Amino acid sequence: MSGAPVRPTAAFMARHLARWIALGFGSGLAPRAPGTVGTLWAWAAFAVMSPWVSDLAWALLILIGTLVGWWACTRCAQHLNTPDPGAIVWDEVLAFWLVLWLIAPASFTAQAVAFGLFRFFDAAKPGPVGWADRLFKGERGAPIGWRQGLGILVDDFVAAGCTLAVIALYRFLMG
Repeated sequence: MSGAPVRPTAAFMARHLARWIALGFGSGLAPRAPGTVGTLWAWAAFAVMSPWVSDLAWALLILIGTLVGWWACTRCAQHLNTPDPGAIVWDEVLAFWLVLWLIAPASFTAQAVAFGLFRFFDAAKPGPVGWADRLFKGERGAPIGWRQGLGILVDDFVAAGCTLAVIALYRFLMG
């Protein structure tokens, strides 16, 4: 890694498409809890798009978003000189879209519970989420590459899987 970490700003984001995507179209620029703000942005975007997006379209959006996100998150991390910057929130966006899509249709309360669970798993990184996060960490000071870019995404998908597992277990037990 060469150079000091860069602080993301709106001007920084505006200079490259990868930054727009990785920074969640600006939601990652929040001064506090950018991951939470990015997840809230994902929730709002899902609510707006859902009436017009089919299941197949959601699957394709998440799949293509992951491939594009791998590129965007890698490049943005390189531009920020930071292996896993908190301002990169595209991982939260994709993972929470996956959760919302798979629990749909769901009440506002159910979506709020899913939001809380997802944020817990993403922030606290218990068990498999922490394992997935550590799996892709590079050596301190090593160049930021595609492995770290993929790692930015993977731990959030594992957090989504944990969220969905808790919801499924609850539904099974209460069913």
